[in-house]
Amino acid sequence: MKRPIPLALIVLCLTACSTEKRAGDDFYTSGSREADQRADQRISGVQQIRGEGEGTSGDAAINAKPSLYERLGGHDRIARIVGDFVDRVLADPRVNWTRRGVTRGGVLGVGKKSAAWEPTPEHIALLKDHIAQFIAVATGGPAKYDGRDMKQVHSGMKVSNAEFDAAVGDMKASLDALRVATAEQKELLSVLESTRPQIAEER
Repeated sequence: MKRPIPLALIVLCLTACSTEKRAGDDFYTSGSREADQRADQRISGVQQIRGEGEGTSGDAAINAKPSLYERLGGHDRIARIVGDFVDRVLADPRVNWTRRGVTRGGVLGVGKKSAAWEPTPEHIALLKDHIAQFIAVATGGPAKYDGRDMKQVHSGMKVSNAEFDAAVGDMKASLDALRVATAEQKELLSVLESTRPQIAEER
């Protein structure tokens, strides 16, 4: 039975950090590119939740700023982003989206089943549709999601943090290829980062 995506999915689990940027600073660095990217995503997530923007704050910013869904270009533009992303991620061996060699279930090694996903044209089309629906809902667009619960779908898939990071990298490459603005990229990547606890099982 399909279940609607929980609205709490888009509420980010964020660490406490300052969102104030010093004059003249273009970026912060910890020496780790991955850590810096995640921190930047979290900062963007905090600003989005609080309604903070350039030169505005609070309710005024929320009322004045279009939704991320609108700023990404709506249904057609998101469909293009998702289409490019899915093509990239399916071709990326670092992600192993098809879960080749992964088994799930069973007790003490007995009764395990392959977790492999067959990338047939029908499956790929449905995947793109569900991802586009999820992004639309998560960014303030039409509230329609026909896919199953995120955690339920990925349970037993043994997705690692490294595989999740590679998928996020593929999304970043798609956003760059389609010339999505930096601010919108940060917000969308922070939405994807919020799904990590429901997807990545192996640290």
